[in-house]
Amino acid sequence: MSNSTPPAAARDGEPPPSPAAAPELRLSVQRACHAPDLPDDAQLAAWVRAALLAGASRPRPASALALRIVDADEGARLNETYRGKPGPTNVLSFPFEPPTGLPPEALAALEEELGTDLEAELGDLVICAPVLRREAADQGKTLAAHTAHLLIHGTLHLLGYDHIEPAQAARMEALESAILRELGFPTPYEVPEDPDDQRSSA
Repeated sequence: MSNSTPPAAARDGEPPPSPAAAPELRLSVQRACHAPDLPDDAQLAAWVRAALLAGASRPRPASALALRIVDADEGARLNETYRGKPGPTNVLSFPFEPPTGLPPEALAALEEELGTDLEAELGDLVICAPVLRREAADQGKTLAAHTAHLLIHGTLHLLGYDHIEPAQAARMEALESAILRELGFPTPYEVPEDPDDQRSSA
C-alpha cells in the first residue's frame, strides 16, 4: 500500500451533501465464482455510488470501475502476486493510472479505441467471497452489511484514501461509518476489523 493524503471531503469524517442528481456510474461486475447469496449488481452499484458521492474531493460527472468476485484460490493468487502475502484476503483495490507522456490526440485515440473516458476510470476491486462470508459470520454481520463495507472501503481507496498512518485511518474509518449509517447499516468498527487492501498500479 502507498501513502496518500485523504481528499478534503474526509478531513472532518463526514460526507459532503449529495448533489441533486447522481453522477453516471459504469460498474462492471464479474462473478468469477458461485456466489448466489451475495447482493445483486444493482445493490452493489448503489453502495459504490454512495462511496463516490461522499468520498470524491471534486464532482465526478462519471465514474467507471470493475468489481470481480472471486473464490479462495484466485484470491490467494492475487494476494500473493500483488502483495507478497499467502492466502486470500477480503478486498483488493487496484487504482487506475492513466498513461503518461502521451499527446492529447493520442489520448483521444486511445479513448476511442477503448470506448471509454479515461478521466472516468477509477480502477478495479476484487472481493473474495469465501473470506467475506467467514468474516461476516465471525463478526455477527449480515452478508449485505459486510459486502457494503468492503465495497465502500475499496472504492474509497480508488479515490485516493488510505489508512497507513493513524490519522489517515481515523479519517477513513469515520467516513466509512458515516456512509454506512446513511445506508442503514451499523458502524462497522464497533467490532474488531481490519479490511485488507492493496493499492497497486497493476
